[in-house]
Amino acid sequence: MCTRFVLLKDQLQAAYVALGVEAPAELVSRYNLAPSTRLTAFRRPSRAAAPESTTLRWGLVPSWAKSVDPSAPLVNARAETLTEKPSFRDAFRQRRCLVPAGGFYEWAIHGRARKPWLFQRPDAAVFFFAGLWETWRSPTGDLVESCAIITTTPNAVTRPVHDRMPVLLAPEATRAWLDPEANLERDLIPLLRPAPDDALTATALSTHVSNVRHDDPACLTPAGPDDDSSAPQLSLGF
Repeated sequence: MCTRFVLLKDQLQAAYVALGVEAPAELVSRYNLAPSTRLTAFRRPSRAAAPESTTLRWGLVPSWAKSVDPSAPLVNARAETLTEKPSFRDAFRQRRCLVPAGGFYEWAIHGRARKPWLFQRPDAAVFFFAGLWETWRSPTGDLVESCAIITTTPNAVTRPVHDRMPVLLAPEATRAWLDPEANLERDLIPLLRPAPDDALTATALSTHVSNVRHDDPACLTPAGPDDDSSAPQLSLGF
């Protein structure tokens, strides 16, 4: 799964530059983005349009849903079943997006202990999650634009912590992902694979980030000697 991530303002600025989209004047660092919050995303809403930035609620609401269920948001979509699940198959064909991130968090569970880990690029540069977006209209006419992040099987770095990881798109894959004319079988499904093992590093963190209300630089504090000693010691393959 992918249910928390970090995106610093310098990384977000780099995402705008990489996609050739004009950035807003003010960008803000977010250290603990969580489901049901609003995320920056990039999409091409039509065949003729250039990429654009937007904000989407994290937790996809299918267009045919009768209501928004805040207790069970569809924050992740499994790569293996995108073409089968009614909640995601139309969005996979027609409404794909990129969600920029600077790193994502996962928790290793050992008994009652939950040890947070940060996964990021070795150079801490921005990367893009493969995402899907939808538009839902309420009975009163209000619009909700929402998204989900696609997950796949883990690579050697993330596997000791979790059995899923988000799909991270290489820079050369971002254009294909946003291309309305891309072929699902030929162009897109091959992108839904684990990131190469050398594309990520893993850092054990203090439990400060575990509290979803914390959204500050302390979320990136490495684990220290006072952190829960019962948490597992992991071999991360690098």
